[in-house]
Amino acid sequence: MNVENVFGYNVIQWTLVSHVLTLGYAVMAAGLVYFLTTRSSSGPRYRLSSTLSAVVMASAFFELWVLSQRWSQAFRWDGTAYVQSDTLFSNGYRYMNWSIDVPVLLIQLLVVLGITGRAFHRTWVIFAAAGLAMIYTGYAGQFHEVDRGPQFWIWGLVSTAFFLLILVLVARTVFANVGRLPASARPLAKAVWWLLLGSWLLYPGAYLMPAMWDSADGVVARQITYTVADITSKVVYGVLLGIIARKVSAEEGWPPAQEEDVARPRGGLTSRAG
Repeated sequence: MNVENVFGYNVIQWTLVSHVLTLGYAVMAAGLVYFLTTRSSSGPRYRLSSTLSAVVMASAFFELWVLSQRWSQAFRWDGTAYVQSDTLFSNGYRYMNWSIDVPVLLIQLLVVLGITGRAFHRTWVIFAAAGLAMIYTGYAGQFHEVDRGPQFWIWGLVSTAFFLLILVLVARTVFANVGRLPASARPLAKAVWWLLLGSWLLYPGAYLMPAMWDSADGVVARQITYTVADITSKVVYGVLLGIIARKVSAEEGWPPAQEEDVARPRGGLTSRAG
């Protein structure tokens, strides 16, 4: 049982969680439309990144919609507060979603960086294995977050070990291959690494929230943290990779990317006035 089911909530607390979950799946729906409509701007070699971003959006939309519905069903208004009903709220849906999205997000990075052949397959296998191990050990630990016994901490530490391994692998992959990209795309590739680092660090914080802030307010903070992390690590991440893909495509002579690059205003109002 997740700690969300332990507390009652006032109107503001319950509504904030409801609204942030709704915001989450609404952003994923908008992202799905964006990635599908901008897909053709990248060359065929890099188009897979936008397609996979659309897959991530569809998966995350469904998961956050289910969580939103679950939140509404798990609590009922008793006249003074929202108290637990016969339905349990579960963050386990997030872990199931991550088991789809994490391997896909890492494939996108390899595609945009132009890694192919044996290096692609070897790197992705390591990424995917470490990612799934990270997710499922964290999934095991979250079942023990109410009593916070040894299993909560042991599984959390094991998950963190895989988490750190992934961060090291991503850093090595980005900085070892950023030189493949045109000069205009290199700062964006480095920004992808810092975005991933910052957004992914939110997840351990959310996992530990029951130990750090064991209250209804802590639950609200955790759901906000999880949703912000999902939006930044999936939508913003995908947008940055799509921009990199279009810059590389333009450099390689892909006409739609070149036309988009030429059509984009430069230098703000001054260049337009000129």
